[in-house]
Amino acid sequence: MQTQILERMESEVRTYSRSFPVVFTKALNARLTDEDGREYIDFLAGAGTLNYGHNNPKIKQALLDYLASDGIVHGLDFWTAAKRDYLETLEELILKPRGLEYKVHFPGPTGTNAVEAAIRLARVAKGRHNIVTFTNGFHGVTMGALATTGNRKFREATGGIPTQGAAFLPYDGYLGEHTDTLDYFEKLLGDKSGGLDVPAAVLVETVQGEGGINVSGLEWLQRLEGICRAHDILLIVDDIQAGCGRTGKFFSFEHAGVTPDIVTNSKSLSGYGLPFAHVLIRPELDKWKPGQYNGTFRGFNLAFTTAAATLRHYWSDDSFERDVQRKGRVVADRFQKIAAWIGEQGIEASERGRGLMRGIDVGNGEIADKITAKAFENGLVIETSGQDGEVVKCLCPLTITDEDLLEGLDILEASVKQALR
Repeated sequence: MQTQILERMESEVRTYSRSFPVVFTKALNARLTDEDGREYIDFLAGAGTLNYGHNNPKIKQALLDYLASDGIVHGLDFWTAAKRDYLETLEELILKPRGLEYKVHFPGPTGTNAVEAAIRLARVAKGRHNIVTFTNGFHGVTMGALATTGNRKFREATGGIPTQGAAFLPYDGYLGEHTDTLDYFEKLLGDKSGGLDVPAAVLVETVQGEGGINVSGLEWLQRLEGICRAHDILLIVDDIQAGCGRTGKFFSFEHAGVTPDIVTNSKSLSGYGLPFAHVLIRPELDKWKPGQYNGTFRGFNLAFTTAAATLRHYWSDDSFERDVQRKGRVVADRFQKIAAWIGEQGIEASERGRGLMRGIDVGNGEIADKITAKAFENGLVIETSGQDGEVVKCLCPLTITDEDLLEGLDILEASVKQALR
């Protein structure tokens, strides 16, 4: 396997190739193949970008047909047939059935682009600068989004330039399961000497992916929405990793029945791994002036095409989300058993998550790394998350077959036992 030129020329900033040091050549659904012909089951799925698997044939054909027709590939924010088809499909299959009415802003194609646009629009709409965000949150690494991201590793990479414009509050469960952290938020909002500038918006993940699969309670989310409404604060849900079906609903906030003012989506939005992001905005909040927030690659027509095909194939009824929820219960049950076995070895461990966004917290990054390294040796690609990388994190494709899902779980369980014995 030839890796010399990759190791020599690619920047030291690379990460995943260090954990999985092989050259991959092809992939299909939940399986990756390296250039030596070895197959791996994929429980990473592009860090949540490939919810519908690698090279999904139902989506691929729409892309091939579009390219064969000489459809517009790059078009700034021109109106195109692909854009129209996507918006019509989004409205009919996703927004209307959920009673949602949003304008759609297409920023640059990444998650951090969407977050930057969302928080900047909130400031424009409310005339206030502060954004409340939460401990262990991850929202991107461009400067505006980084100010709302908790992880010190990313914040220190600015080279000493201070991040500004955000205030961190404790996420649900951060102070223990018997403490409602929103009591603190309400106290600060009601105290003119509390030191908290009244925010334009609250930015929250309903399940914190990079933060360690921390799951917010449904009542906590409902109360958070109520606080925002009572104090004229916008509620922004960052659904970049938890959205597009990952938690068992298209939007992760559906479980709580809340209605955000602004929603950010990216990662699996295209359905095919193509870069694509959008910001959903309550119509009365669309305060942008023409061109005030733009980007050369806003609105990628190939991604419009695959995204529309994905919605038609998987979201025309509730059968897909019910299957994701079923698979999520399978993973949760096995993760609970694995965590119990780890506990029997004298290492505190626990399972958590929602839908097919799940993790096993082993309390120590070195232990988690041993487990994932052994898993890779055994043919499973799986990563860690959390402030110290202490959570073994499952983000398998939602389309994974039952056979591959069970085989992947078997590999993980065997790898845990090999790593800890």
